[in-house]
Amino acid sequence: MSTVTTPAGQVASALSASPRRRLDWRLRFAALSLIWGFSFLLIKVGTEGYAPFQVTLGRLVFGTAVLAAAMAVRRERLPRGARTWGHLTVAAFLLNALPFSLFAYAELTIPSTLAGICNATSPLWGMALSLVALSEDRPTRVRVAGLGLGFLGVLTVLGAWQGFHGLDATGTALALLASLSYPIGWIYVRRTLAGTGHSHLSMTGAQLLLATVQLAVVTPLFTTLPTRVAVVPLLAIAALGALGTGLAVLLQYGLVAEVGPTTAQMVTYFIPVIATAAGVALLGETLAWSTPVGAVIVLTGAALTQVRPKPRRESRP
Repeated sequence: MSTVTTPAGQVASALSASPRRRLDWRLRFAALSLIWGFSFLLIKVGTEGYAPFQVTLGRLVFGTAVLAAAMAVRRERLPRGARTWGHLTVAAFLLNALPFSLFAYAELTIPSTLAGICNATSPLWGMALSLVALSEDRPTRVRVAGLGLGFLGVLTVLGAWQGFHGLDATGTALALLASLSYPIGWIYVRRTLAGTGHSHLSMTGAQLLLATVQLAVVTPLFTTLPTRVAVVPLLAIAALGALGTGLAVLLQYGLVAEVGPTTAQMVTYFIPVIATAAGVALLGETLAWSTPVGAVIVLTGAALTQVRPKPRRESRP
């Protein structure tokens, strides 16, 4: 569920200048895990009253409003330069408009628990793509083993030995495609927007604004206005946008600045656990034994793909 657009170094330099006391990072880490974990439940509730594109548009509107308010408080301005805005347009599509819409469409036919687990495959896709796209990201035996183990976990979740019986193939494919979109976007951002000099807040605010514009153009073409206002789904969309998109981004950047990207990224491993618990407890979704077992395998594989080789010590004469 990440929407990062600037490198960790820029985030740290931008936020370290603020001497204000912040809530303990462990509490903020837990809050971010809960917010993103419950996001899949909120998507499910939102789609019960509104079309998927409408859910995504509402999510982006509320999320952009939160970041706009944060920018106003901190007196931040939107970035300048046609080149920067061009790259941000692509980033907005890959990191926001596309995956948010795909997850909304996926949850029309698959449970929120499965969508949350599919989201956990992002590190696996990222590892596979980085081997091709990022020459400095060298594979190791541990990381390759993690990649294979992770995708074995995906097959376990999907019940491959049963011929994927009872599984909605289209919805599952959309959720997996959404999780693939995130690392593609991260790699694109890393190649095109590193070192722009703009603050993380202004870059992400512009990115969400562009994603909102993209959905505002697309939504009327594929949906019609609802005949009535469904209050509960609307509240779910508002929470999804304000908390799951706006506040979550601010929490994420604060964590990256304080404890580093490696620790902050571990929130990924808590999201499917919370999404599964929320779906089962609050939505009454059923859970086969293969789902939690496969999820554990996926998360273990994803964790192994993030293991970096230790730098070699230079020998002294």
